[in-house]
Amino acid sequence: MDANNIEEIVRKILSDMKGGSVSAPKASGPIPEKARVAMLVEKERFEIQEYKIPEVGDGDILVKVEGCGVCGTDAHEFKRDPFGLIPVVLGHEGTGEIVKMGKDVKFDSAGKPLAVGDKVVTCMIFGDEPEITMFDLNKQNVGKADVYGLIKHDGDNYFTGWFGDYILIKKGSSVFNVSDLDLDSRILIEPCAVLVHAVERAKTTGILRFNSRVVVQGCGPIGLICIAVLRTMGIENIVAVDGNEQRLAFAKRMGAEKSVDFRNYKGAEALGEAVHEVFGGHYADFGFQCTGNPVAHANIYKMIRKGGGLCELGFFINGGDATINPHFDLCAKEITLVGSWVYTLRDYATTFDFLKRAQGIGLPIKELITHRFPLDKINDALKTNLAMQGLKIAIINN
Repeated sequence: MDANNIEEIVRKILSDMKGGSVSAPKASGPIPEKARVAMLVEKERFEIQEYKIPEVGDGDILVKVEGCGVCGTDAHEFKRDPFGLIPVVLGHEGTGEIVKMGKDVKFDSAGKPLAVGDKVVTCMIFGDEPEITMFDLNKQNVGKADVYGLIKHDGDNYFTGWFGDYILIKKGSSVFNVSDLDLDSRILIEPCAVLVHAVERAKTTGILRFNSRVVVQGCGPIGLICIAVLRTMGIENIVAVDGNEQRLAFAKRMGAEKSVDFRNYKGAEALGEAVHEVFGGHYADFGFQCTGNPVAHANIYKMIRKGGGLCELGFFINGGDATINPHFDLCAKEITLVGSWVYTLRDYATTFDFLKRAQGIGLPIKELITHRFPLDKINDALKTNLAMQGLKIAIINN
């Protein structure tokens, strides 16, 4: 046995100790003069276009994209263009490898060293918020900052979203070194940060505790990740509510103790009583509303006890008005209601540890990614998302 054999054995043992989570292999080959992006040129149609890769400035980072998740926001923009961004390169759940960086780039947003070959993700761009510094992880959420994949191209730079071969991370952007996470985990960072933030918001009420009865309404990727975050915190008494048998089954694998299929009940009162029954004659201490449906928002109040709490995080776009009765639903029950809107930089840093913890206790977090498409099949990927087939759809580059 030579030194190379010993080194390989040690590497494998260390990998197994980390739960088998290893970073993707290093990118190889020279940087091309031109590369592809998936440009949304009109509603429901991406077009693969090729552009010259721009010069990398002293504070910039050029990243070779390895993969990017398809978000519900991408699907909304693909179908209806609610943000008026067309033509645009979408994709904000992306990750890849640094292939070139400016001389002024030394550290990521958490102070971790950066080098060519490191795997990274982005969070937000602070171009219009000069009072927010790169190293201040506790500042406001992303609501007042730009995000790669939801911005228009900048002059001759079309590499502004993760749906492409490369992305140019400009000076003033947040970036995190996540080389210790495998590709699937890195693709899930952004949506997981949404739920880490939501649970942190919920904790500010003082109602959410280890022994709380918690109802999670909506078992798409957001609701399923919500259950996983709660479970990693040690909360076990979780009831999942949805109308899809496969998603309810996956919710139990993610940590929900019981489930309720809303299709079996007519009206909010009946649905509330069903949750009351599965909690053994109790209403929920706390609820998380993870759908973008106004009717679902109105329904969840019936599932929560007097003095309970509710976190609403499902409306990332305007889904319409919800009808509640302020007397019965809020005042008489003294419900504590908090809204949650994406995340802060601090939540991003916390999310890295959440992903490791979730995998460490055996939650099938990476199985959320059910469909993988190459970049040139991105139209099929978005249509799959809109058809609600599978759970998380991802674009994976070769």
